[in-house]
Order: sequence, then structure tokens, then C-alpha cells
Amino acid sequence: MPARDLAWRIEETCWNAFPSLKQVVAGDFLLRFARGVSRRANSANPLRAEPGDIARAIGVAERLYRAQGQATIFRVPSIVDPALDGQLAKRGYTAEGETCVIYAPIAEVAAASDPEIELLTAPEPEWLDAMSSLQAHSREHGAMYARIVEAIAIPARFALLRMDGQAVALAYGAMHDGLLCYESVITDPAYRRQGLAWRVISALAGWARDAGAEGACLQVEAGNAPARALYDRFGLGTELYRYHYRREPAAR
Repeated sequence: MPARDLAWRIEETCWNAFPSLKQVVAGDFLLRFARGVSRRANSANPLRAEPGDIARAIGVAERLYRAQGQATIFRVPSIVDPALDGQLAKRGYTAEGETCVIYAPIAEVAAASDPEIELLTAPEPEWLDAMSSLQAHSREHGAMYARIVEAIAIPARFALLRMDGQAVALAYGAMHDGLLCYESVITDPAYRRQGLAWRVISALAGWARDAGAEGACLQVEAGNAPARALYDRFGLGTELYRYHYRREPAAR
């Protein structure tokens, strides 16, 4: 399969794996809104490699995000015509959040069942509370994150590993179009360097493989060297493309 076709399948899968609470389709762009929690859920995303009428799309996005009391942010994948990035840069939009999108066939990752890891079919209160605590969410951020993950409409599993009576490693995976998308992989700092993140993502890969997935993908910040090393050892070693964000200037 051509890399570009796979890349657009991954784009679709990742949108579905981390949904926004509101969205608007405006021409060749998908505008996502979630009250500012996460740039991914609060940015304008191109729907095709060569989006049309970019100037109009920027104007529509600015009006709609400002109406929500939010800064206008565009997410710019490297698989898209550079004209989008160029027009945003000319308008003073600043670049941030360089992120790698990595992929592997499901047969090439270290999938395995683990009886000590619970794979929940929904984000139960204990899982949400542990995630909020480990990510140091504010009360508002935690509540919005819960609404986002509770809005997932594709098959998903929420992994939970306990040690010493407490949740110490979490993640979730959502599956669409034969692809597993990993999200929110986190370990309690007191339990790091024990292979717990590996066990969690391995268990999720086992679930996805058994459910018929053909590949796995993940979005990871380009500068997060420890995470990149973990995923590379796990088998997620192919960087398909990157994306970054463009944020509108504070004063226009």
C-alpha cells in the first residue's frame, strides 16, 4: 500500500481515537473543538493532500475559534502541500509541537497477553482518576479529558496495571480500519524503568491483533527521545510522516 494512502488512514484513525466534542467541516478542513484541552482536539486539520482555497479556510477557522474564545491553531501534516504551511507562516502563525507519526504491521510488534493487565471496555472511574493523577490534570482538564475519551465510538480498550494496590501504568488503544492507535501511554514515575509501559502497550497490541488489526500507529513528540526508543524496541520503528501546529499570533 502506498505510504500516502496509509498515512491518510492513520489520520482518520487518530481523529476517531481522540475525538473532539464539537466539529465543523469547512471545505477541505476539519475544525475540532474541545474547550482548549489538547491541541489535537482544538485545531483545524486538512482533509486532503492539496486543500483548496486555503485563505478562505483560514478566515473561517479564525472566526469560529474566536467565537469559542480559543486561539486558532492549524495542525499541519508533512503529507500536505507546503502551501498551507507557507500561507500560515506569512500570516504570522508560529510553529510548535513537532510530532512524529510512527507505524508498524501488527505482526512486527511485541504483542502478548498479560493476565495482570486489565483491558477495560470503557474508561471506568478508577482509570480516569488514575490518568488524571498521573498526568497532573486540573479538575477542569480532567473533566474534559473524560468527556473526550467517553466520546470514542470505535472499538477501544483501556489498559490498567496495578502494583502495590494502585494503578501504576495506563494507556488505551482504539481500532479503526484495521489500525490500532495508541493513546495516553503513561507510567507512575515511582515505577519507571520496570518495563510497565511495554507490558501495557503489548497487551493492547494483543487485543488488537486478535480483533483483526493489521497495523499499529502512534503519535509521539519528536523530542521525546526515551519514548521514541521504547517504541522502536517494541517494533514501532517506521516514521511515516510528521506534523506540527501553527498558532495564530496573540494580537492580530
